[in-house]
Amino acid sequence: MSTDSGDQKHISQRPLSPHLQVYKLPLAALISIGHRATGFALTCGTLLLLWLLIAAATGPAPYNTFMAFATSPLGQFMLFGWTLSLYFHLTNGVRHLFGDMGYLLKIKSAHQSGCLILIATFLLTAGTWYCALYI
Repeated sequence: MSTDSGDQKHISQRPLSPHLQVYKLPLAALISIGHRATGFALTCGTLLLLWLLIAAATGPAPYNTFMAFATSPLGQFMLFGWTLSLYFHLTNGVRHLFGDMGYLLKIKSAHQSGCLILIATFLLTAGTWYCALYI
């Protein structure tokens, strides 16, 4: 099967399929991707919790080693990320429960609940860290 140069020109001028650089994902899709990512982050953060428990049960030297890491900038960043992931995953899980009951399925309510998840995640994380650092 042969094609003439006119067909080749026509093919090259067709619009490309949506790409991530062109297509803006809706908030519900970003929340869904975030839910999966925070699930992975929670798994990694649970390893920190396991380290803490083992260190506390083993004795003062391993516990002090854990605390030295946990109070370092990297440790604080990881604990903050774990806290953020925990609250995001929790609030999005609650939204999923409402979705399973048939609520929040329309586009407008899905967008509003996504915004509420982000706000609640921020407030819960900020509140937890404020209490941990200042109270």
